[in-house]
Amino acid sequence: MSQESQLPPTADGRLPEPGADSADLHREIVRLRDHNADLQERLHAHPAISLAQGVLMERYRLPAPEASFTLLREASQRFNIKLHTLADAVVRTPHRPDGPARPADRARTPPPPLPGLRTAGADRTHQGEVLSAALHRVLDITGAGMGNVQLAEGGRLRMVRHSGLDREFTSFFAFVDSPTTSCAQAAEHRRQVTVRDVATADVFDEGSRHVILRAGSRACHSVPLVNRAGVPIGMASSHHERPLPGFTKAQLQALEATGLMVGRWLSWHRHTVVLDALDHLHTTATADR
Repeated sequence: MSQESQLPPTADGRLPEPGADSADLHREIVRLRDHNADLQERLHAHPAISLAQGVLMERYRLPAPEASFTLLREASQRFNIKLHTLADAVVRTPHRPDGPARPADRARTPPPPLPGLRTAGADRTHQGEVLSAALHRVLDITGAGMGNVQLAEGGRLRMVRHSGLDREFTSFFAFVDSPTTSCAQAAEHRRQVTVRDVATADVFDEGSRHVILRAGSRACHSVPLVNRAGVPIGMASSHHERPLPGFTKAQLQALEATGLMVGRWLSWHRHTVVLDALDHLHTTATADR
């Protein structure tokens, strides 16, 4: 086989000229990989948002999907909630004719304390800030340089924060609904899961294993973020460059405490800030009726 026939095509389908610079070829491969990652993320995210648009159209007799998307986007921006999170809440939260959850009908409580998190003295109502602080706390305890946080939405785990992980990893695991990952196992069994060596662990399918190893991770640990009933509503995971011997009892206890603390904060956020956003959305949709 000739050297020319072994070179991957460029974006317009043409083969590079013989002797093309290897750096240019590498940049083209990276660009194509990023483009594919964007498409995959949109493919996974689109159904949930489309479902919420359909619910809003039917609920408020809206004329077109664009009108329901505008409602979602405005409420998302006003209350600083990710569009996907708000869409999930629209579908998941029972609706009443006078609104999904009026503030007057709900007990107003301050956000739970977050001792040990770097955001403790800052805005404790901002989900992004709290989850970033939670990830840093988990990485500090485990001594890892890579990690991510996921939220349970629509029967799957959606990645919302990450650190030190490459684009291929974050795109491949943007949404997890397969049991063949440590985070899925931790969510299913409601306990921490340690993978001492990704290369040999039987928890992963080969596609997942390949992506994790390519990211430079040889071991990982997943911590459920649980509500007061012990149900995981999120997951924090650390990734390690070398195989792990395990963690000390003190480390595991600190990780469990972090999972409980952040899980309870997430539960508070869903029952206050997210419901406020849904009520605002309802008020806006019915204002002219």
